[in-house]
Amino acid sequence: MAKKRRPQTKAAAPQIKDGEIPVVGAREPCPCGSGRRYKACHGRSAAHAVTELVQRPFEGLQGECDWVALRELVPAATVELKLKDELPEGVPSVTLATVLPMAWPALRRDNGAVLLGLQNDTASGDLSRDLADTLRRALAAEPGTPVAAERAAADGPRLQDLLDPAAPFEPQVHSGFEFWVEDAENATGEVAASLERANAAAIPTARLDGLEGAYWCETPEKNHLRWVMDHPEEKLLDALARLHAAGTSSLGEGTRLVGSFRAHGLVVPVWDLPSGTSADDVAKPAAAFAERLAAALDTDAPLTPEERRARGGLTNRQVTLS
Repeated sequence: MAKKRRPQTKAAAPQIKDGEIPVVGAREPCPCGSGRRYKACHGRSAAHAVTELVQRPFEGLQGECDWVALRELVPAATVELKLKDELPEGVPSVTLATVLPMAWPALRRDNGAVLLGLQNDTASGDLSRDLADTLRRALAAEPGTPVAAERAAADGPRLQDLLDPAAPFEPQVHSGFEFWVEDAENATGEVAASLERANAAAIPTARLDGLEGAYWCETPEKNHLRWVMDHPEEKLLDALARLHAAGTSSLGEGTRLVGSFRAHGLVVPVWDLPSGTSADDVAKPAAAFAERLAAALDTDAPLTPEERRARGGLTNRQVTLS
């Protein structure tokens, strides 16, 4: 007996462009009309786009270390961004902000200026592509409106494609979130209350002048220096271990290198500082440490037993943020 043929539905199904294909259940027919289940058709590329993680999303941008710090460590900061192309008519400026009210991905002000939020959950594994998609939609949004989160196209542009590679990246760290509104001094009602709540939760933070990625912060128990570095991880850990074993990894009396974070492909060494130690107090010792670290990074000799033990301790105290 001849096998019964499956009805041919592909030709009769409506043809949909890739960018218009909606997300459906994994076992449902793919909306493209192929006759296959979604998970075996367009759902495969969609899942890949969502799960593939770009380890260093800000690599190639000016100030990569500061991008990582503003994403993970700094409560309130802004940076003026310059695009490769001219700004659209009616957009006077584009500003990166650590966080925006209501965790909006972006905001188009009444005057047309764009604020792009950095500390937001994103739909894919490429933070740079997600931020670039949000930025493009913010540039075209109506003035006075927030920009909602959406899934970026897997082949869409990244920040590296949109931003001027020669423009400096100069973070301005703020004590609060008054940059949310254009006239914060005269804010009233719920706006003023929201600002007050956000400001109360912000940890005092300052960037050390001349040291990319280095940020002092004040907490009730003790202060800290958290320093995002773009040296290769294994070489940096070796260098830190050499200094730690030699007793030269501190930033002065009462300070101690206690471990590191790993964030967006970079290592972030962390020092405990005595309470009362200000950003100005630690700036000069940090600059001197940078010179010692540079010398240690140039050393290729095998680690001594003491240095290997120091490296093991630093590795055991490493925490991954992203």
